[in-house]
Amino acid sequence: MIHLDGITLTFPGKGARSLRERISSTFGVKTLPAGRGEVTALRGIDLRVRHGEHVGVIGLNGAGKTTLLKVMCGIYTPTSGRVTVEGDIACLFEVATGFEMEATGWQNIITRGLLVGLSRREVRERTREIAEFTELGDALDRPVKTYSAGMFLRLAFAVSTSILPDVLLLDEVVAAGDQRFHEKAQRRLQQMVDHASILVLVSHSMETIRRMCQRVVWIEKGLVRMDGSAEDVIDAYTTQ
Repeated sequence: MIHLDGITLTFPGKGARSLRERISSTFGVKTLPAGRGEVTALRGIDLRVRHGEHVGVIGLNGAGKTTLLKVMCGIYTPTSGRVTVEGDIACLFEVATGFEMEATGWQNIITRGLLVGLSRREVRERTREIAEFTELGDALDRPVKTYSAGMFLRLAFAVSTSILPDVLLLDEVVAAGDQRFHEKAQRRLQQMVDHASILVLVSHSMETIRRMCQRVVWIEKGLVRMDGSAEDVIDAYTTQ
C-alpha cells in the first residue's frame, strides 16, 4: 500500500544566499531578497492507494504529477507530512539514472541492476537475460558513450524492467527502440503491470489511463482536485 499524509513539498529559492549573490551584493548588484523564489510543488496531499489498485494521475504540465511519483519512491523528501510504502517498489522513469558513460554495457548492467534493487547474486543470475533482451550483442563490450540514443534506451529499459515489483510507478508508457523492439518492450512492461499489486501511472494519454486504470487522481497546482473512478475524473478533466 501507499499512504501519503499531508504531503507538502517546497523547493528552496533564495533563502540561503549563494557565494555569487554575496559577491554581487558587495559590488552593488541587486539580488532577490532572502526567502524569495520558493516553489511549492505539492500542497497537503492526502492519498491512499491499496493492494490491487491501478491509479492514474492526470493534470497539466507543472501540476505536480511527476513530483508526486518522486515523493512516493523516495527521490524527494517532503517538506512536511509522512510517506508510507509497503512492498518492493520500482520507479520506471528517469531510466538513465546511474549509468556511467565511460563504462561498458556489461558494467552498466551490473551498476544499474544494483540501483534498481537487485542483489549482487540476482544481478549475476540475470545479466545474460538482460543482455539478450537488449539485442546489442558485441556492442555491450564498448563504452556506453559510443551508443546511439536508441541503443542506450534499449540498455536502460532492459535493466530497469528486470525486476517484478509489488509497487510500480510509471511516468508515461515507456517507448524503446524501433517498432519491433517497442512491441517486445510493451509485452515486458505489461508483465510488470500484471505482477504488481499497485500501479500508479502518470500520463497525458486519456486512452492509456482508461485502459490501464480504474481510479484516477487529478492534480492541479500541487493539490488533489478530484479523486474517483476513471470515467468520472477523465470526463470532468476533459470538459473543464
